[in-house]
Amino acid sequence: MKIAIIGAGAMGGAIVEGLLKGSYVANDNLIVSDCSEERLQYFSEKGARVTKDNAQAAAEADVVVVVVKPWLVEQVLKGIDTANKTVVLVAAGITSEQLQSWTSPDADLWLAIPNIAASELASMTFLVQVRQKGAYHPKALFDAIGETIMTDEKHLAAGTTLASCGIAYALRYIRAASEGGVELGFKADDAKQIVMQTVLGAVKLLETSGKHPEQLIDQVTTPGGVTIKGLNEMEHAGFTSSVIRGLKAGAK
Repeated sequence: MKIAIIGAGAMGGAIVEGLLKGSYVANDNLIVSDCSEERLQYFSEKGARVTKDNAQAAAEADVVVVVVKPWLVEQVLKGIDTANKTVVLVAAGITSEQLQSWTSPDADLWLAIPNIAASELASMTFLVQVRQKGAYHPKALFDAIGETIMTDEKHLAAGTTLASCGIAYALRYIRAASEGGVELGFKADDAKQIVMQTVLGAVKLLETSGKHPEQLIDQVTTPGGVTIKGLNEMEHAGFTSSVIRGLKAGAK
């Protein structure tokens, strides 16, 4: 099986990075198309096949993953032959109706929203089936670079803000906590390392225990202790409300 990634910017490049690190597809069966000579040289040195010709990349592939800015999607799709291909579109705001109108009626069509953690095989991807005639299911591709949830089209915007934009939200918390650590007396690099490990530990606890976050919070909030005082102060400042409002704003 040959996979073409059309568009190797931040998101497309992250997908390519992940596929090159994993074992889902052989490097010489991964075709990267992009207008940037620098990006193509980078991925060529890592073992992928590269081209500036989108049509050529699509022609040689069984699966075509289009990862370009929304305003370029129509131009890119109409510039390639999608007949009898599996086409996966990664572009916020493009509807299934638009995707179908810009591609061959013989193409299998999917909408996907991964995030940039794909480069570290840790993406959270939302995948929507638009039309499937063949046997191939691209969930396996995205499972190879993280975790995948099958969903419907109306939930893609929510998935985008929760998991794709959510990377930025999580990083903003890490930055804020790191700055707090500096104010508490740690060097900046040490504070960042402490916060990163703490966040990693919280995720591991949730994964292994299967508990609700509040159950684990209860384990570290002793009566009159510093943890509950800190949590309550954050809530007074609107911590939970701010997170929810930010997510809802991103989904509009």
